[in-house]
Amino acid sequence: MLVVLAGGIGVRAGLGMPKQLARIAGKSILQHTLEAVHSSPDIDEIIVMMEADHMAAVEQLRDSGDFPKLTRILAGGSTRNETSRRAVLALGDDEVKVLFHDAVRPFVSHRILKNCVDALDTYKAVDTAIPSADTIIKVSGSGSKIRKIPPRDRLRRGQTPQGFLLSTIRDAYERAVVDPDFVASDDCSVVLNYSPGVPIAVVLGDEENMKVTAGIDIFIADKLFQLRTADRSSLDIQEREEQLTGKTMVVFGGSAGIGRSIVDAAERFGANVVSFSRSSTGTAVEDRESVAAALSTVAAESGRIDYVVNTAGILELGSVEDFTPDQVRNILDVNLLGPVIIAQESLPYLRETQGQLLFFTSSSYTRGRANYGMYSATKAATVNLTQSLSEEWTDYGVRVNCINPERTKTQMRFEAFGLEPDGSLLEPGQVATASIDVLLGDLTGQVVNVRRHDQVTPTIPTL
Repeated sequence: MLVVLAGGIGVRAGLGMPKQLARIAGKSILQHTLEAVHSSPDIDEIIVMMEADHMAAVEQLRDSGDFPKLTRILAGGSTRNETSRRAVLALGDDEVKVLFHDAVRPFVSHRILKNCVDALDTYKAVDTAIPSADTIIKVSGSGSKIRKIPPRDRLRRGQTPQGFLLSTIRDAYERAVVDPDFVASDDCSVVLNYSPGVPIAVVLGDEENMKVTAGIDIFIADKLFQLRTADRSSLDIQEREEQLTGKTMVVFGGSAGIGRSIVDAAERFGANVVSFSRSSTGTAVEDRESVAAALSTVAAESGRIDYVVNTAGILELGSVEDFTPDQVRNILDVNLLGPVIIAQESLPYLRETQGQLLFFTSSSYTRGRANYGMYSATKAATVNLTQSLSEEWTDYGVRVNCINPERTKTQMRFEAFGLEPDGSLLEPGQVATASIDVLLGDLTGQVVNVRRHDQVTPTIPTL
C-alpha cells in the first residue's frame, strides 16, 4: 500500500495552484509521480490524499484507466501530519505495510520503493535519506549566529517514501494527537518522538529523488525529465522501422537541408512521407489555404497524419534598421506566422492519431545577438509556441516539441555564411535521425539539442 501525499497548496512555489498539479514535460507532477509508483511491482494499491479543492484533477487521472492500482482519493488535511493521520484512519485495522510518499517527488525509483518494502520485513518503520553534501549549521533563535556545526558524516537529508507497519504509525499518531504541543515535520519524526522504542531503518535515497517545492525546483525537474528522455531517445534501426511502418509524416520545407534529410530517413524506416515546400510544390507555410490544402490532400490519400514536421525558415542577417518593411514582413510570416498556421491546421488530424508536431529553433533563441535580431526573435517565439501548445494539447494526447540543432551543413547556412571548416558543422542526417527519435518518444513541450558528439541532449536556457 502506498499513500501519495498531495495535500499541499503550492505557496512556496508561487504558482497560484497546488504545485503537484503544475505541468512538467507535458504532464502534471502528480501524474509523473503516479506513473513512477504505479509501475513498481512492489506496490499493490495506491491512495491519493489530495488538496480538498482540487479532487477532480485526481479523479480525472483515475477515470483515465491508466492507474488501476489507484483505489481511493481522499481529502487531505490542513497540515502534512493531519493528511497522514487521515490516511491512517482510512486504512482500517488489518496489518499492512504502508509507504507515505510526497506527490511532488516524481523521480522516485523502483529500487527505492523495493528497498523500503523489503526493510519492513525486519523493521516496523523505515526512512529514505541521502548523505548531505553541504555542511549543516545550527543557528540561534534569530538565525543570525551559528550555534553548532554537527559532523557531516552522521547527517542525512530525509526524503520519501517513509514506510511503516500500519499498527506502528497508527499507535504513534494516537499518542501524538493528545499532545497539545504536537508538531512534526514528517511521519518518521512522529514515530521517533511518540514511539521511541521503535527502531527506524534508513534506506539510501537518490539525489534525483528531489522534492519540487520552490519555483527553481520546477525548472530543475523539467530539465531532469529532458535528460531522462534524451537518455532513452536513441533507437536502433529495427525499433524505428517497427514504430514508423504504416505511419504518415508530413514535412514542410522538405525539399532541402534538414527537411530533405528527415524525409529520406523516415522513408528508409518505412514511413509514408509527403514533402511540401515553396520550391517543389508551391506550398507557402505562411499561406493558410496552401497549408490546409496540403494536409487535406495527404489525409485524403493516406487516411491519417501521425507526424507534422516544419523545417521551413528564412535566415537573413543584418541590422534591424537596415531591413526593409517587406523583408521584415517576410521573415515574420515564414518564421513565425507559418508555424502558427501549421499548428492550427494540423491539430484536427493529429488529434485523431494522437500524433506529434515538431518545430525547429536555433541556439540563437536564448540570446539575441547583433545582426541576428529578426531571426533569433522568431526562433525564441517558436520555442514559446512549442511550450504553450504542448500544455494546450496535452488533453488531446498530441505532443509538441522543438529541435535545436547545432550549426548544420545546409544550403541556407552556406548562403548566409559561406564555406566553413570541415568538421565544424553538424551533418543534416544526424539531425534527421535525432528528430525521428524524438517523434517516436513520449516527450512533449521540450526543446531538444542535437550536437555533433551528443546526438540528443536537452537545452537548458539561461536564467
